[in-house]
Amino acid sequence: MGKLNVVVLRYLSRDDFRVLTAVEMGMKNHEIVPVSLLSSIASLKHGGCNKILRELVKHKLVAYERNKTVQGYRLNNGGYDYLALKTLCSREVLISVGNQMGVGKESDIYIVASPNNEQYALKLHRLGRTSFRNLKNKRDYHQHRKNISWLYLSRLSAMKEFAYMKALYDRGFPVPKPVDYNRHAVVMEFINGYPLYQVHELQDPPALYNEFMELIVKLANHGLIHGDFNEFNLMLDDQDHITMIDFPQMVSTSHPNAEWYFDRDVKCIKDFFAKRYNYESAVFPTFKDIRRSYSLDVEVSASGFTKDLERDAALLHPAGPEEDDEEEGDDEETTDEEVEKEEESVDMEEYKHAMLELEGLKVSDSHADIQDKENESEKGEEQKGTETSTGRSDGEKDLEEELNEAEDECPELADLSASNKEFKPFSNLLLFFCVLQEVVRQKVRRQLTKQQKTAQRRRLQKGEANLVTKSRRENQDNIKSSMETASFWG
Repeated sequence: MGKLNVVVLRYLSRDDFRVLTAVEMGMKNHEIVPVSLLSSIASLKHGGCNKILRELVKHKLVAYERNKTVQGYRLNNGGYDYLALKTLCSREVLISVGNQMGVGKESDIYIVASPNNEQYALKLHRLGRTSFRNLKNKRDYHQHRKNISWLYLSRLSAMKEFAYMKALYDRGFPVPKPVDYNRHAVVMEFINGYPLYQVHELQDPPALYNEFMELIVKLANHGLIHGDFNEFNLMLDDQDHITMIDFPQMVSTSHPNAEWYFDRDVKCIKDFFAKRYNYESAVFPTFKDIRRSYSLDVEVSASGFTKDLERDAALLHPAGPEEDDEEEGDDEETTDEEVEKEEESVDMEEYKHAMLELEGLKVSDSHADIQDKENESEKGEEQKGTETSTGRSDGEKDLEEELNEAEDECPELADLSASNKEFKPFSNLLLFFCVLQEVVRQKVRRQLTKQQKTAQRRRLQKGEANLVTKSRRENQDNIKSSMETASFWG
C-alpha cells in the first residue's frame, strides 16, 4: 500500500498557499489559468508569483501546460490534497497522516490522527480514474453542465457523502461518525472491523441476513436507497455488528429507477449469502413493502428528488406564521442592486474565506472582531461629538454672558456685535472646517486607489514580461542548437 507524501507540506509558506488558492479560484472559469490572472488574484507584495509557481511545479503540486493559444498552470491532485489537509490541520481536526488502508474506483482511504491522539479515517475522493469515468450516466453531478473538472466533481462527491453520513448518523443508522470535511476530503470515525467479503464464516447467517434486509427496508422507509449495497460496502466487527459505508451513489425512492435499484440491493445480499455461506431464503423484501415514514431524501436532496416533490413536501410540512413573516421581511430588504453586488464580490470573498481557513482563523470570529471594532469606533466618535458639542455650548454661553454685560455697560457695543454676527457667523466657520476635512479625505482615498491600481498593473506587466523573456530564451536556445548542428555537419 502507498502513502500520501506530506513531507513538503510542512515547508510551504503562506505565499505558497496563496498561489495554490489563486490557481484553485482561477480554475472555476479556466481550464488553464494564465500567469497574469494568477498574479492579480494572489496579489503578492513583490510580485514573486513566477518563482513560487516554479517551486510548486517541481513538487508536482501544479502542472504547467502550453497550447497554441494559452499557456498557464492547472492544479494537480497533490496540490488539492495539500489545500484540504492544510485547512483540516488549521481547524485542529487532524495532525498526522498514516498509511493507506484501501483503494477504490473513486477514492483513497488513509489513517490519520487528531491532536487528541484519536485515530480517524480520511477519505480522499479521486473521480476521473480510468476504471470509473462514465459519470454522466452513473451520477447526477453534471446537471445542466457539459464539462466540469475532475477536481470539482470530487468535491461534489465529498459534500454529498458527508451530508448523507451526517443525516443517517443522526437518525441512528449504523454508519461511521462524521467528523469534518473540506474540498474532496472527508474525515470520519475509524471502524475496527472487516469488510464482509473478507469474512468466510458467520455464527448465525440467518440472523445477519435478516438484519441486512431490515436495514434496506429501513433506508427505503426514510426515502433513500443505497444503490451499492453489497459485500464491499458493508463491514462487520468481532461481535458481528454491521457498519454501512460509501454513500455518494444513494438515490431517492422517488427516482424513476428506484425499484430497479432496490431489487438490485436485495439481489446482491441474496446471491452473496448463497455463494459464501450456502444460505438461501425464500423471504425477501420488495419495493411494494416500503411504508414511507420520513423524507430524508428531501433533507439531503438525493438524486431523483425533483422540484415537484419538494413542493409536495412543503405542503405536507407548512411553515409557521413567524417564519413566513421573516421570509417576507428578508425579501423586502434584499434588492436587485444588493444581489448584483454580492454576485460581483463572490470570488474575492471566497478567496479571503479560503485564506482565513488555511491560516487557521475562524471566519465567524474575525467578522465578530471587525464588528466589535466598528462599534467601538462609532462609540468613540459619538463621545467625541458629545464632548465637542458640550464644549461649544459652554463657549457660546460664555460669549452670550460677556455680550450681555457689554450691552449693560455701553449700549453702542450691542449694535457692533450684531453687525459682526451678520457678517461673520460662527456656525459657518465650523461647517467650513468640516467640509475641508471631507475634501481632504476624498483626495487621500483617490490617491490610495491610484496607488493600488498602479501596483496591480506592475504585477501584471511583470508576469507577462517574464513569460516573454522565457519564450525569447527558448528561441535563442533553439537557434544555438541549430547553428551547432549546422557547423557539425559542415
